[in-house]
Amino acid sequence: MANPYTLLGVSKTASSEEIKQAYRKLARKMHPDLNPNDPKAADKFKEITSAYEILSDNDKRRRYDAGEIDDEGKQRAGFGFNPNAYKNGSRPGFDGFDFSFANNKYGSKKRSGFDFFNDIFGQNGTEDIFSSMKKNKKSPRTPGENINIDLTVSFIDAALGIEKTISLPNGKKVNLKIPAGTENFKTFRLKGQGELSSNGGENGDAFVRVLVPSHPFFTREGLNISVEIPLTLTEAILGSKITIPTLDGKVSLKIPPNSNTGSILRLRGKGIKTPDQTGDLLAKMKIYLPDSPDLELTNFMKKWKNNQKNPRIKFGMI
Repeated sequence: MANPYTLLGVSKTASSEEIKQAYRKLARKMHPDLNPNDPKAADKFKEITSAYEILSDNDKRRRYDAGEIDDEGKQRAGFGFNPNAYKNGSRPGFDGFDFSFANNKYGSKKRSGFDFFNDIFGQNGTEDIFSSMKKNKKSPRTPGENINIDLTVSFIDAALGIEKTISLPNGKKVNLKIPAGTENFKTFRLKGQGELSSNGGENGDAFVRVLVPSHPFFTREGLNISVEIPLTLTEAILGSKITIPTLDGKVSLKIPPNSNTGSILRLRGKGIKTPDQTGDLLAKMKIYLPDSPDLELTNFMKKWKNNQKNPRIKFGMI
């Protein structure tokens, strides 16, 4: 153990009142009940209390200054032996100072000329320390339960972005901003919008899962939007100007002559727009023949069939 004067932070010429004030200040700071997360608090508190027990007793302080007892209050060799030092199992340095708590309503005993809790923690010290102990022993505040909500958003609204009003289970309504390009099953967290805590903790959160159903003719490819454009045989062979849908309305599209099924026309900037990037619209050509047979077309093809090359040869299928 260190020098008692050093432990209390006082000089060797300090008065009894100065020693007492120094100890009271340290005791308030280091008491184990006020430092529940410090595993060494009890040992630190015991050291300063042992130091105070020596310096607050005039006889022990005189004997310590004379070198008769050491930093722990034990008799030094050559200075005699105190037969009462180990009386009743007590230990030198702590005789006359009792850490047991039994007599008064707060369990403290009066020793060495002062009431431990009242002298160290003030007139209301016992009330304050036990109030702090009670607070420290309170059960932890648990947060409220989280809630989960499914929100269906159309394909186009998810692609372009939209703000939706959500009704929570408690009847409260909140606005949720769905950013452009939100994908299916994207989940948003609304902090503090869940169930209330039962013991004063934080509210739970609301987790909103966005469900995006498929679209009749649009499909998503990253930030690009793909759409299949049906063409008549005449439009594909001769070329044409047609109207096609996009995310934000209809536009005109020029079909070049001899367009084939699978050909793609790219419309720049007509896909999904985010703060950082913009996708395109991919118009994929697909030739459709009439549902009902066209006799004129059939007769023409019979005459023209010998002029056609087998397309499967091009793709290495035969």
